Amino acid sequence: MSPLAARIHAALPQTQCTRCGYPDCAGYAEAIANDEAGIHQCPPGGAEGIARLAAITGRPLQPLGTEFGTEGPRRMAVIDEAWCIGCTLCLDACPTDAILGIHKRMHTVIEPHCTGCELCIPVCPVDCISLEDATPGRSGWQAWSQAQADAALQRYQLHARHRDDGQREAEEAPKPLEPQAADTRKRSIVEAALARARAASQRPPAAKP
Repeated sequence: MSPLAARIHAALPQTQCTRCGYPDCAGYAEAIANDEAGIHQCPPGGAEGIARLAAITGRPLQPLGTEFGTEGPRRMAVIDEAWCIGCTLCLDACPTDAILGIHKRMHTVIEPHCTGCELCIPVCPVDCISLEDATPGRSGWQAWSQAQADAALQRYQLHARHRDDGQREAEEAPKPLEPQAADTRKRSIVEAALARARAASQRPPAAKP
């Protein structure tokens, strides 16, 4: 990441919501630094976020692009535990590991870790996740702090490391043999065993003391 991209990245709220059109805040920061994206694409940052980016990049102020969303109170995911089927899809979708649960068991949201990214909503097959306003009357950086942004970034980086480690382990795990290869291997084992048996039967008997 270039020095300019790093400064831009540090000014973003780190909700990792992807509403800007990029896979995460780092991707958006790099796109701005490379003149590939505007400074008006981050709804969680709102008007103050745009002002911060304008000051860093020297670009003129502009309103938040409505195609990316609207500025509003920070929202928090809430799981209706009576309807949750424990599918774990929301666990994979959450960028900050703010959802706690295991397969086929009830899930719940850890409130301080939720950034309101809304990424868990579309993956839930039973629509048991809703959103509640966590900061009524406050939006953008008035509804979010730098300390919360820093914590969210740390959790996102940890989540990404766990995801990458899991993918690497899956790629490195020995793959099951194809049926033909498995049959060939079994045949080789049997033939080797028969050869050892034949060799043993042809050896002269040991002399008696």
